[in-house]
Amino acid sequence: MGRWVEAGDRVWVRRHAELDLSLGLVAGDRSCLVIDTGADETQGAEFAAAIRELTDLPWSVVLTHAHFDHSFGTAAFGECEVWAHPACRADLAETGEVQKTTWAGHYREKGRPEAAERLSAARVVLPDRLVEDTADLDLGGRRVRLTHPGLGHTGHDLVVHVPDAAVVFAGDLVEEGAPPSFGDAFPPQWPSALDRVLALGAATVVPGHGEPVDAAYVTRQRAELAEVAELCRAVQAGELTVAEALARSPYPEHFTTEALRRAAAPA
Repeated sequence: MGRWVEAGDRVWVRRHAELDLSLGLVAGDRSCLVIDTGADETQGAEFAAAIRELTDLPWSVVLTHAHFDHSFGTAAFGECEVWAHPACRADLAETGEVQKTTWAGHYREKGRPEAAERLSAARVVLPDRLVEDTADLDLGGRRVRLTHPGLGHTGHDLVVHVPDAAVVFAGDLVEEGAPPSFGDAFPPQWPSALDRVLALGAATVVPGHGEPVDAAYVTRQRAELAEVAELCRAVQAGELTVAEALARSPYPEHFTTEALRRAAAPA
């Protein structure tokens, strides 16, 4: 189960202990926008029910990226518009079943068969409203802008900017409480993506995991990511060994190893 955190006027974050996940809701006068849907249909249904305690407005969904914990609860929201980057749709179509198999296996190994079954049963919903660069959504008396800030946590991140509330939902481009995840990331470009997030001028930034943060927090994380990007460059140039890069990194070894692997991967 989750708890609500109010991030601004008619802007809420649904916080979950499971994976420290943060989901979002923005309400206008005519409709509301659901930001990510959770890891399976049970979590998605719980989120949908919690939304109905706040508003009965018709909803649409935006997915910040294709990872299971942000997108596999979408079927619980029924027939509605689902917004995402085109590469998010492609990633879900290509990797949805693989993600289910991989993470269900992870939960079984952790002694959580119920979570594994819920994930295995999740129906992968492919987005039908695609945003390559930016799109403005009119919720009735309120405009919300969806923006692809470039390569970062994935190749298809979308951020959700609510200008009149000075709030940005950044997905996993920003992490609070744990280092950023580099498994599908583009480490050299990630700092630039955060520059574009910071340029929106939001007072509150909602990470994909963790509590809402301010711009100063994002600036610090951007500096850490720039350090990692430079370490990746130096290793590829032969200026540092992997061991030296791991020792100098602001993040634990596992995270930095993933960043080095991703930076060395073919484009």
